[in-house]
Amino acid sequence: MSDFAPDSPPAAPPALADFASFCLYGLADNPYRQSADVARFGQLYDLVVGAHGGVGLGSTFHPYQLVGPAGVTVWYAAYAQLCAQPHRAALFGALAREQARFLVAPPASFAAFHVWPDARLTSAENPVFSRYVPFVLPFLVHKGPGPLRWDAEFAAAQDEDDPARSRAYLDAVNAALRFVQPAPAFVLGLAEFDEQQPQRLVERFISAKPLLGP
Repeated sequence: MSDFAPDSPPAAPPALADFASFCLYGLADNPYRQSADVARFGQLYDLVVGAHGGVGLGSTFHPYQLVGPAGVTVWYAAYAQLCAQPHRAALFGALAREQARFLVAPPASFAAFHVWPDARLTSAENPVFSRYVPFVLPFLVHKGPGPLRWDAEFAAAQDEDDPARSRAYLDAVNAALRFVQPAPAFVLGLAEFDEQQPQRLVERFISAKPLLGP
């Protein structure tokens, strides 16, 4: 496990409920790619999440890799990795004060695909997803006051009626993603993953189908 920020004094570990499961989602030619570049992950995290402590997983995934056969998500696996650290109280304390971001390696068990009951992202259900393959990049974000930077940037662009600002910001996010997802991958959005209703993530990809042509 690597960190993006200095150590902090110990504090009581927060519960998993103190975190939110977010992900950048988009389309690529290969959804499952890894990187251990701590600095680049930190830059991307700051650009997308902003001033909230949290954890990045060193991999992008296909949506059907996010939940294991026992129902464990990649976000829970990231939380469990922090809990397993000998200095976990200090790590969680840094997260709670929004001073630290950490990078954890993706467990090898999540390399396998487990198709949910909602199979609409398979190429059999929607052939377009064999050419434009869904991917997600997970972030486990400590809950706190203030919006994520993603939300703040798009809200500001809307308030200013400035579509160029939102396009420039999205271009910057795509550029920052290149170290783990090279072109032709591109980001569609940022979403919170609800493990009780995973089909909501599927719906986001389905809604993008009109952009992909016949």
